Amino acid sequence: MLNSNRINQLFGTEYPIIAGGMAWCSGWRLASAVSNAGGLGLIGAGSMHPDVLRTHIANCRAATDRPFGVNLPLMYPEVEKVMNILVDEQVPIVFTSAGSPKRWTGWLKKHGIIVAHVVSSSVFARKAEDAGVDAIVAEGFEAGGHNGREETTTLCLVPAVRRATQLPLIAAGGIATAEAIVAMQALGADGVQIGTRFALTQESSASETFKRHCLSLKEGDTRLLLKKLSPTRLAAGGFRTAVEEAESAGATAEQLAALLGRGRAKRGIFEGDLDEGELEIGQIASLIGHKGIQSVADVMQELTEGYDTACHKLANERW
Repeated sequence: MLNSNRINQLFGTEYPIIAGGMAWCSGWRLASAVSNAGGLGLIGAGSMHPDVLRTHIANCRAATDRPFGVNLPLMYPEVEKVMNILVDEQVPIVFTSAGSPKRWTGWLKKHGIIVAHVVSSSVFARKAEDAGVDAIVAEGFEAGGHNGREETTTLCLVPAVRRATQLPLIAAGGIATAEAIVAMQALGADGVQIGTRFALTQESSASETFKRHCLSLKEGDTRLLLKKLSPTRLAAGGFRTAVEEAESAGATAEQLAALLGRGRAKRGIFEGDLDEGELEIGQIASLIGHKGIQSVADVMQELTEGYDTACHKLANERW
């Protein structure tokens, strides 16, 4: 899987490992580091003003001669302006999420851009295929940040999507180890998208305070909340406590929106405000805390070498 498969051929990478394009984490330093290590780095456009995104694209191109891409939530308020930037800057690969791919997929492909779309169900996978995407990311309930309303786990979602489409399939949500990559391959995935593990690396633009906090989380310290707005997985912190109390009291969507306000994710992830910030991270954080804040190169080496070890172990051990 890691040496030559459909994902490597589609994106021109050495390994079918994609770093999720995460708001306030995935700047050009993280994207270029992952691409230089043989994976596919994505710049997270969701937290960038258009001109800032243009700068990150230029810096990423200067830092790597390998393929990289941009992740763009389709709910982005200035989506048309960003789409034009992606074409102007000749970004080779775009991952879309949080919206219907019908509006923009054909337009992007007409400009020679490879398109992958993130889904949370097999129904949306079929719709993405009908829209003409080149690959599908099946992201399960374990993922950090904004999540699907279906609350389907990655273990259930990946085989369901595999049955629904024959397009190249990328598994996401709760994947942070070589063993998890092997498991996703067994379920039918051609590659993996990893978010939390890369969000907590040295090259991530997230605050060091946020990184250390997430690496201290224990099992059960993240919860999927804000379901009346947009389901979001949050780590333990002051804002999450306020959300839990509001939801327990029966808060309406309007009341939750007022509590959320604006700029919460920036305050939590980028500025490290553990009390008032929105702390978005995946469940898998509790399993990697002992590793500390690693470099992207060390993470990629661990994943690729560990993959071979895990495959060898499986080949020599039978239940």
